[in-house]
Amino acid sequence: PAGMVLSVLVILLLSVLYEAVKMGKAVLLRRALLALPRSLSQEALTEPQEGNSDPAQGSPSLMAFPISFPRWFWFHVGQTLFHVVQVVLGYMVMLAVMSYNAWIFLGAIAGSTLGYFV
Repeated sequence: PAGMVLSVLVILLLSVLYEAVKMGKAVLLRRALLALPRSLSQEALTEPQEGNSDPAQGSPSLMAFPISFPRWFWFHVGQTLFHVVQVVLGYMVMLAVMSYNAWIFLGAIAGSTLGYFV
C-alpha cells in the first residue's frame, strides 16, 4: 500500500511539473516574440559589426554566422530545452498511465488538473 501511494504521488507531481513546463514554454515564447526584430530580413537578424559601415564588405559566409548570437536565438534555445523536458515528462506520464492501474490514472488526471489550476 505504501509503494502504491508513493507511485501515485510521484505521478501526480510529474503531471504538475508537465503543466508547469508547458506554461513556462508559453511564457518564453511570448518573450521570444517580443525579442524578434520587426523586419525578418537577413540584415535585421544579423547584428552589425562595429567599425564596418559597408555591409557589402566581407565574405558572405562570415556574414551568415555572426559571432555574437542575437537575443531571440537564446530564447529559441530555451524553448528547445523546455520542449525536450516537456516531451520526456509527457512520455513518462503516458507510460505510467499505460500500466492500466486506475489509481495511477487518477493520479495523472489529478496532477494535470492541479498543475493547470496553479
